[in-house]
Amino acid sequence: MSVYTLNVNGESLEVDVASDTPILWVLRDHLKLVGTKYGCGIAQCGACTIHLNGSAVRSCQLPVSSVRDNKITTIEGLSKEGDHPVQKAWLEHDVPQCGYCQAGQIMSASSLLNRNPSPSDTEIENAMNGNICRCGTYTRIKAAIKTASNSKIV
Repeated sequence: MSVYTLNVNGESLEVDVASDTPILWVLRDHLKLVGTKYGCGIAQCGACTIHLNGSAVRSCQLPVSSVRDNKITTIEGLSKEGDHPVQKAWLEHDVPQCGYCQAGQIMSASSLLNRNPSPSDTEIENAMNGNICRCGTYTRIKAAIKTASNSKIV
């Protein structure tokens, strides 16, 4: 076991874990940030998506030892009040069905809009490829991203 100091949602937090522990389990089991979900465990479904220095990454395959001084943002840290433009657009378009994939979807969408505030349909599809929604709300997801992209603050 080793002690790691992580920058999570703007806070400096220490954890004592094995170096190969995936960030997903550090967040969920050690820091009690359970918004990030376990889906497939092989970085293919997107349920575990977080931001690492603003870029969307899959946390289930990212060992704590590789994070170092990078800034981690989880769904809990995206906005204090749940009022990030992507979160608001998600509700406006009734995107969530079962809700399980939504944190990962929102994190991927917000990362896209941080890089590209006015993405085309193709750019949205490419950025969201690999974020699986078993309920099939892909049309609503795309519409919500379009709405959020038209927001003044992304």
